[in-house]
Amino acid sequence: MNAGRSAGKFVVWRHGTRKTPGNPTASMRSRFLALRIRPANRNIPRAADGTLPECRLLAEWPPGAAEPTDYWLSTLPADTRLRDLVRLAKIRWRIEHDYRELKHGLGLDHFEGRSWIGWHRHVTLAAVAQAICTQLRRTPKVLAQA
Repeated sequence: MNAGRSAGKFVVWRHGTRKTPGNPTASMRSRFLALRIRPANRNIPRAADGTLPECRLLAEWPPGAAEPTDYWLSTLPADTRLRDLVRLAKIRWRIEHDYRELKHGLGLDHFEGRSWIGWHRHVTLAAVAQAICTQLRRTPKVLAQA
């Protein structure tokens, strides 16, 4: 709060699907602020000199809001760009989509065995299938020969 709203920068983290006259590219954007901090907690391992490790506090302060609405802690390197921090913080929808695909489409929740080895094999094969699906989704389509 001490840094103030003016310390934040507007960041576009992706383009959505709901275009409006005021937002023709459906840009998903908000104001973000990243501060270097040392979180205080007795369970956080300290450095050899007794200091707490530095991390970044990322805060989203949307236009019209009286104070920041969302917060994330990041241990990424100090030279990580604000845009990259925001993109990674806002990727939750992708994680939820992948989990839903793993669970329902690839059968992650269909295991009915009773052994650790069987469960481990099942989860491994489901994860490999997810990786293949992701690779196919990201690979440009190749035209078939006539």
